[in-house]
Amino acid sequence: MQLTPHDEPTDPLPWHNKEEQLRLAIEAADIGLWDVDIATGKVYWPERVKAMFGMSPGRNVTLDDFAQALHPEDAPRVLDAFAAAQDPLLRTVYDVEYRAIGREDGVVRWVAAKGRGVFDETGRCVRAIGTVIDITARKRAEALQRQVQERVQLLGSIERATRPLIDAADVMQVTAQLLGEHLGATRCAYTDVEPAGDQFTILGHWSEAGVPPCVGVYPLSLFGARAIAHLRRGHSVVVNDVDQESSEDSAVALCNAMGIKALVCAALVKGGRLVAMMAVQQASPRQWSEAELRIISDVVERCWTHIERVRDAAMLREQDRRKDEFLVTLAHELRNPIAPMLYAVALMKRDRDPERQARRVEVIERQANHMVRLVDDLLDVSRISRGLIELKREVVDLAPLLTQALEAAAPLVESAGHHLSVQLPAQQAPVHADPTRLVQVLTNLLNNACKYTPDGGDIRLAAWVERDRVVIELSDNGMGIPPQDQKRLFQLFTQLSHTGQKAHGGLGIGLSLVRSLVEMHGGTVGVRSEGLGRGSTFQVELPLAVGDGAVQEPSTATQSAQPGRVLVVEDNSDGLATLVELITARGHTVQGAADGLQALRLVEHWKPQLVLLDIGMPVMDGYAVAQRLRADQSLAGVRIIALTGWGTRQDREKTASAGFDDHITKPVDPERLLALIDGWMGSEATVR
Repeated sequence: MQLTPHDEPTDPLPWHNKEEQLRLAIEAADIGLWDVDIATGKVYWPERVKAMFGMSPGRNVTLDDFAQALHPEDAPRVLDAFAAAQDPLLRTVYDVEYRAIGREDGVVRWVAAKGRGVFDETGRCVRAIGTVIDITARKRAEALQRQVQERVQLLGSIERATRPLIDAADVMQVTAQLLGEHLGATRCAYTDVEPAGDQFTILGHWSEAGVPPCVGVYPLSLFGARAIAHLRRGHSVVVNDVDQESSEDSAVALCNAMGIKALVCAALVKGGRLVAMMAVQQASPRQWSEAELRIISDVVERCWTHIERVRDAAMLREQDRRKDEFLVTLAHELRNPIAPMLYAVALMKRDRDPERQARRVEVIERQANHMVRLVDDLLDVSRISRGLIELKREVVDLAPLLTQALEAAAPLVESAGHHLSVQLPAQQAPVHADPTRLVQVLTNLLNNACKYTPDGGDIRLAAWVERDRVVIELSDNGMGIPPQDQKRLFQLFTQLSHTGQKAHGGLGIGLSLVRSLVEMHGGTVGVRSEGLGRGSTFQVELPLAVGDGAVQEPSTATQSAQPGRVLVVEDNSDGLATLVELITARGHTVQGAADGLQALRLVEHWKPQLVLLDIGMPVMDGYAVAQRLRADQSLAGVRIIALTGWGTRQDREKTASAGFDDHITKPVDPERLLALIDGWMGSEATVR
């Protein structure tokens, strides 16, 4: 049906039902109604509104109660808006959001109030009416969202600001500044906790103008025992008012001395160890919020991550620099012995005088041995870094090992004209050691002293027993070591700048080998020096072998040579020719093969007793050749020896499983090789 302008719809509900419907709607919306008699100041609040202001249902409410319930920070704004709504000239709508402090329960709540003034015919405001709703939950959600946004923005700012930095202290300083400014703090500092856990270092900090810096190293005990226990568990130490809250006099004294009245120290624990802290300090008491504590903890974690990234990058750059220096040094060290060898060969071609020939042979032999030592040191570094070195330990007296090392270093001592004094132990000093490796340690130290002591200098070697340790001390009056370099002296490939003028070179691996081998023996090695030009003292300490058996003397038994048939399989033509000639000169019958196929053809009509077999050959490698030889019944008694440049434990295991009787790593001392061949020829047992 269509209504005309004169028609009116019929009301389906009586007036009292409409009122009930409105009441239900208001309750469903959680809205409270209020009414104020302006003349009397009496306030009409239902129970719902009283609850919003922390009042009991039966309380009589006045405008003073309303004003007293307003949060001090919001009261002026709310009262001004309420007055404007009553002003006949303004008659503004009363629309405000504010905090109310419960008059009886003290709880802070957020409310949103709307209303207007009611005016009589004279224009005087007689009443004010309106609604109020509790918006605490919404405000908390907004605050949480705002905190999340601020946190994301701050962490993003830290990320952008620290990403291009390459120094850890700069990362700390920038992070501390951004956090301190964000929180409006007096001072903010990031600290590294030393691995020992008893002190911390502040490298990067920020503070307000006029506030003194706090960079330095401090004992962790400054915090007091209770605070330290919290920090080690990864908990933050939070103080809102130093004088009121701290019960530890040490912490109070520290904070007062620094002008601090409130602080947060957020701890970062990694792998069960306290590794870093972020301290935020305030010159006046401050109530730290949960959001602030959370963001400080987030920032110390993020700062640590950036610092680790920067330090890793710095370490890689340092490794690259040292690698480049090492390669340059290696090229130099290899060229040095090659040059006199080439000169000697050229002279041998031009001049056949026997006396001069002998001297030139000595030059070649000496320089070749030097190159062998370089290669051996490089291989040892590689094996140690991969955990492939196995010590062949026995109980030996230290004195003979010291004597062997002195003999090995004698040419260098004599050529430099050094004055060497030696003090051997007054009693037997048994150690459970690999004799060869220990001699290597002592020789490296002696060579090092010779290199960096000016010609004619003094070198003193002494050893003695001290309680359950054997102490070896090597002193010189040489170049000395600056204090800042002494810690890194035993690092791999370390080249100290002040040694560059010394004629003697080095790869920077000798002392690294010394430390590794000494530690493998359960010992320690250290260095002392008063600085440049003041000499240096190296000290090695090893456990004394007590109750580990009698001291073993080196065997003096020798094998008598028994001439036999030897097959040498080697793809390097010079190596093959010289080795065949060397073994032939020993009295053996020798045949040579340049590859595996030639070797197999040769043994069809010539049966060797011993095969020296290279591994890395083209077409058919040594493993395949050995397999074919073992399959030939006519060669059942032949000994197959791997003579190869591959010398790791895995290489030895591989040759053993392939049927080899022994494994010799190139380069090998010629006299030792000949002695081994004599032994293999004169013994039935397999030597491995």
